[in-house]
Amino acid sequence: MSSWVQRTRTLAEWIGLGVLVGLACGAASALFLLLLDWATETRGSEPRLIYALPVAGLLIGAVYERLGASIKGGNNLIIDTLHDDGPTIPLRMAPMVLIGTVLTHLFGGSAGREGTAVQMGASLADQLAHHLRLSRTVRLQLLAAGIAGGFASVFGTPLAGTVFGLELVLLGRLEYHALVPALVAAVVGDLTTRSLGIEHTPYPLVQALSLTPLVLAKWLVFALLVAAVTVTFIELTHRLKAFLERWIPRLPLRMAFGGAAIVALWRLFGTDDYLGLGVPTIVRAFSDGELPAYAFAAKLLFTAVTLSAGFLGGEVTPLFFVGATLGNVLGRALELPLGLSAGVGLAAVFGAAANTPLALSIMAVELLGAPVLPHVAIVVVVAYLLTGHRGIYPSQRLWRAKAGGDPLAKPTRLRDLG
Repeated sequence: MSSWVQRTRTLAEWIGLGVLVGLACGAASALFLLLLDWATETRGSEPRLIYALPVAGLLIGAVYERLGASIKGGNNLIIDTLHDDGPTIPLRMAPMVLIGTVLTHLFGGSAGREGTAVQMGASLADQLAHHLRLSRTVRLQLLAAGIAGGFASVFGTPLAGTVFGLELVLLGRLEYHALVPALVAAVVGDLTTRSLGIEHTPYPLVQALSLTPLVLAKWLVFALLVAAVTVTFIELTHRLKAFLERWIPRLPLRMAFGGAAIVALWRLFGTDDYLGLGVPTIVRAFSDGELPAYAFAAKLLFTAVTLSAGFLGGEVTPLFFVGATLGNVLGRALELPLGLSAGVGLAAVFGAAANTPLALSIMAVELLGAPVLPHVAIVVVVAYLLTGHRGIYPSQRLWRAKAGGDPLAKPTRLRDLG
């Protein structure tokens, strides 16, 4: 068989499988986003539901303790499976993480949605690989496609979703072997979600700003502070989780305690702004010069407590909140355009926390327009380097030190670097 025919067959296979994964991811994300909107609106109309968060945590924890042992790793399980060729990701991951996340938001937990979408996408993709009895190589490509399709469909950013699926797997190297199925799954997933009537949050387009030496110096200061906040979130979340697991071993009790802590914080701050996704405040950060200067720190605390206790969701949208509100404060202090600084912060905090600077630079362009470049790329890359070998996904593998040098003897988990 000629090489041209072989390449054509491979391309056709990748496209076909990518379409199937994209359709599954898009449909799952559409259902998830509809339920998430319902949960947010219901909680907004009946704020007393927040008082039931400890009870919700107790019940969710009891279900996960009994039925969720095989999926408790979440995104880290998916990363480990990609590297270790682990057993098929259980199909139960998709409905359990969907229901758990919706309940988290219904009762006021501060969590995101990317973790849920990625886990649903990966579990559905792995089930497809299992039933079609695909080879190990193709299976791993489909897992990357599931990550890309889930991320793209839940945020409406197909190019960022594609790169996220490739960049998440191995720090220091893009996994191009999965490029075609990831791109197809991301595009089809986004189209499917939109065709089912989902409308994503519109963000304001940012204004152009010339990159002068003075502006560059301001962005370097901006990146340093973004890195500091990102490290604070990562360390607080990991250490608080370890502390709670040590002193409250049972997941239901741990989640009930975390729920009670969120209720106490809600009463202390006297506002609903730091519950749930917080999208209205994210949008507000692009134009409101009177946004509370502590908003980013408050959301960071609410989210760290929610996720450390074991509630379901993800980190992306809360870190968008942290980044956008931090950018709002820094924009005012450094005399940068408010919308641009909020947009750069939105992308940079999560890009540094997830070790995905390219994906988040692209995502900023998809959400905010081309004028956000090169500013966002400068800040997110510098912040990514300054955060060191840590991240919100401790199962990520490091292939080469961020500072450069020879590749490591073998890819090493972030959690194993000490």
